[in-house]
Amino acid sequence: MKMKIQKLTKAEEDIMKMLWEHGPTTVSAMIDKMSGTKPPHSTVSSIIRILEKKGFVNHKTYGRTHEYFPIVEKESYSKFSLKSLVSSYFEGSVNEMVSFLIKQEEVDVDELKELIKNIKD
Repeated sequence: MKMKIQKLTKAEEDIMKMLWEHGPTTVSAMIDKMSGTKPPHSTVSSIIRILEKKGFVNHKTYGRTHEYFPIVEKESYSKFSLKSLVSSYFEGSVNEMVSFLIKQEEVDVDELKELIKNIKD
């Protein structure tokens, strides 16, 4: 049975990015890796439990310690997010999205040609 992926909050995405980048970890180790002001342990723990309920994360228990790991791949969530973006803001049209990026000068025509060449190869 395929799990239905759902949109994550910014905080949930931040935690998932850490898990995708660093692999299985504990809440304490995750907080240690965070830059800037560190959130309370209880906050990160709550977000992890929400991600677990949403089906993005699972854990292994070692005594009183929980090691969390992603069960949704980054690529799957990226695909979902991009489809959602195209659907919500560009009437479901990738052409509309690419046109927008070119008009906003986020992508130039030479980059687009290079991208097409890479796809063909």
